[in-house]
This record gives sequence, structure tokens and C-alpha cells, in this order.
Amino acid sequence: METGGVADTLLSGACVVFTLGMFSTGLSDLRHMWMTRRVDSVQFLPFLTTDVNNLSWLSYGTLKRDGTLIVVNAVGAVLQTSYILVYLHYCPRKRAVLLQTAALLGVLLLGFGYFWLLVPSIEARLQQLGLFCSVFTISMYLSPLTDLAKVIQTKSIQRLSFSLTIATLLTSASWIFYGFRLRDPYIMVPNLPGILTSFIRLWLFWKYPQEQDRNYQLLQT
Repeated sequence: METGGVADTLLSGACVVFTLGMFSTGLSDLRHMWMTRRVDSVQFLPFLTTDVNNLSWLSYGTLKRDGTLIVVNAVGAVLQTSYILVYLHYCPRKRAVLLQTAALLGVLLLGFGYFWLLVPSIEARLQQLGLFCSVFTISMYLSPLTDLAKVIQTKSIQRLSFSLTIATLLTSASWIFYGFRLRDPYIMVPNLPGILTSFIRLWLFWKYPQEQDRNYQLLQT
């Protein structure tokens, strides 16, 4: 096998392993809901937006005929959908959750209808769908900035997950290299904010270590 082929295989495998590792961090929330039969400390919106993001990239991967994108986002969509179903099962306020789900899925279906029915050119469809996926992914990576601001304000890293931070860093880096290898800016560019926010989180872990976090909580009591 040629060197380029080996490098491509390793890079594709890294994208799959790191991304599925990032998606599997939600298994702790799934276990918590299953064991406690409560959803009080679990956020629903990240499950829903990640599921929509997976379905969007799955469509892009299918249109591009990219096996790595198809495998990662198909498995990711299944995982996120299972998180959503368990959340719905134990959530006491199902109406609000169902309305959020229906609204976002409605937007997704309208988007699919536009891309697949009103854009006849495959090349134009690929570009517009790639742009949509990129913007959606960037918004997801930048959405936790408000939480990071609260961490700085409270000097408490309680709301941050170190494992998720490392998984996001490795995932974003692998997809940047993958997009660069394919010369696909729609894959490469939206993962740059993931690198940025991951380094900000790592800096916060260094700036406000666990011992300082516990001391801060004691002062607040």
C-alpha cells in the first residue's frame, strides 16, 4: 500500500475514533437519566442540535460519497437520537421538549426539501449544503462561550468537562487535517473554532484548578 494511502486510512480512522469518542461522552448523561430516572441536571438542547448537525453532515457525506463522513454521522445520529428518546421518557415537561424538537426538525426538513428538490445541480447542492453544515457547526462550537464567561466570573470549573474538552480538541484537529487532505474548506474551516474553544477551556482548567474551585465553593457557603 502506498504511503499516501496509509496516511489517508490512519487519518480517516482517527476522525472516526475521536469523533465517536466525543459523541460517547453523552453516555454518562444517559446512565445518569437511566439510574436516577430524572433529567434535572441534563441539558436537552445539545442532544438535539448535535443530532441535527449529524443528519446534515450525513447528507453532505452521502452527496460527496465520503465513507468517513457517512459512518461517523450515521453512528452519531443514532447515539444522539437514543439520548433524546431517553430524555423524553423521563422528562416531566414533554410538551416543551417536543415543541423544540418539532421546530428544529421542521427547519431541517425544509432545508432538505430545498437542497434536494430546488437545487438541480449536484455541484451547487454540495456547495450550499456544505456551507449550511459549516455555519451550523461553527455556531455549535461557539455557543458554549457564554458558559466560559461564567466560569471566569465565578472562578469555578464545575460546569466544564475535561474529558469532553480533550475529545473536542482531538476531534477538531483530526477533521481539520482531513479537510485539508481533501481540500474541502467546508470540513476544515468549521473545526477551527473547536480548537480555539478547547484551548480556552484547557487554560481555564489551568487557571482555576480543582482545589481553588473547592475553596471558592466553600467561601460561597
